[in-house]
Amino acid sequence: MANQLTMRYGCNPHQAPARCFRRDGGPLPLQVLNGSPSYINLLDALNSWQLVRELRQALALPAAASFKHVSPAGVAVAVPLGAQLRAAYFAEEDELSPLATAYLRARGADPLASFGDWVALSDRVDVSTARLLQRETSDGVLAPGYEPEALEILKSKKGGDYRILEVDPAYEPGPQELREVFGLALEQPRNLFIPDDNFFAKVVTQRRDLPEAARRDLVVATLAIKYTQSNSVGLALDGQAVGIGAGQQSRVHCVRLAAGKADLWYLRQHPRVLGLKFRKGIKRAERINAIDLYLQEDATPQELQAWEANFAEVPARLSAAEKREWLDGLQGVALSSDAFFPFRDSLDRARRSGVEYVVQTGGSIRDDLVVAAADEYGMVMVNSGVRLFHH
Repeated sequence: MANQLTMRYGCNPHQAPARCFRRDGGPLPLQVLNGSPSYINLLDALNSWQLVRELRQALALPAAASFKHVSPAGVAVAVPLGAQLRAAYFAEEDELSPLATAYLRARGADPLASFGDWVALSDRVDVSTARLLQRETSDGVLAPGYEPEALEILKSKKGGDYRILEVDPAYEPGPQELREVFGLALEQPRNLFIPDDNFFAKVVTQRRDLPEAARRDLVVATLAIKYTQSNSVGLALDGQAVGIGAGQQSRVHCVRLAAGKADLWYLRQHPRVLGLKFRKGIKRAERINAIDLYLQEDATPQELQAWEANFAEVPARLSAAEKREWLDGLQGVALSSDAFFPFRDSLDRARRSGVEYVVQTGGSIRDDLVVAAADEYGMVMVNSGVRLFHH
C-alpha cells in the first residue's frame, strides 16, 4: 500500500495541488487499481465505505451505497426484488447475485441523483455486480476485493478511465478524528454508533409492535442518515432507502424532500409507467429523465415538447387523483431522523408517504404533541435518545 495519493486538485481546480495521506506517515488502507481518483471521489469513497461496512456488520447482509457530494443518493442491503421493482429498475433479464441485488436497489432508489455517483460495496465484487456497474454512469467504485473477471469488466469502463479502489477491510482508524477549518484544528471522538437492541428499547406510542422487517429498514435508514449531511431524514422499505432528505435547515423540509423522493420511487412502479413505449435507441439515462418528467406536475410546454420525442406512442399523463390512489398503496415505510421532531408537521407529511415506523431522537419540549400525532396515525415510534448529526 502507498503512503499517499496525489490528486490534480482539491474540491475545485484552483485548489491545487492536493493529496491524501495519514498524519502518522503509515500506509494508506486504499489501493488504486485503475484510474485516478479525485479529492471529492475520496470523500465519497471513505464515507460510503463506512456506511456499507456498518450495514454489513449490523444486518449480516451484503450492502451497497451510491454517493454524491458526500451524502448517499441510495443505500440498500441484499433483499430479493419482485418483478414490479425489477421492471422499474430495467433489470428484468439480469442475473442478480446478493451483492448485485443490493447495488441495484441502491442505484435504483433515486437514479437522477445517482447519475455520476461513487459506489461502495461491502463484499468482493462479482461478475453479476460488475455488469450492472458497467452500464451505469458512475465515477468510481470502492470494495474490499474484486473477482478477476469482474475487475477486467470494470477496467474497460469509461474508456479505461473508471476509478477502481480496493480497501483493506481490516483497517481501523484511531479513536479520534481531526479536521482543519480556517487554520484551526477541530478534534472529536469518531462516531462509532451502530443501532442495536437498546436503540429500539424506548417505544413511546400506543402501538408497540416492531416486526423484524421494519427493524431492518429502520437500521438501513438510520445508518444512511448517519452519513448524510445534516439536517437529514431517511425513508426505507424492503431493505433499501427510498427517499433521503439531506442538508436542510428545517426538519420538516427534510421530511418533505425525503417523502417526495419516496413518492417518485413508488410512482415509477405504477403500471402506466412500466408500460411506457419508448422510441428505439433511447438510452437508460434518457428513459429515467423522461419518466421523471412524466411524473412531474409543473412541466412547461417546452419541456413537454422535448419529452414527447422520447416515445413511440405519446402517453397520457397520470392525473393527481390517479397518483394519489396509487400512493395510498405505499405502506409499511420506516423513517429515521438524525435529531428530534420539534413539531408534528413532519409526521403529518410522512404519513402521506406510507410511513408506519419511526425512530427519532426525542427530547423536544413538544414530544407529547409529536407522540399524539404518531398515535393518531397508528404509527410505532421509538425515541432513541441518539442524535446523529454529520457535517
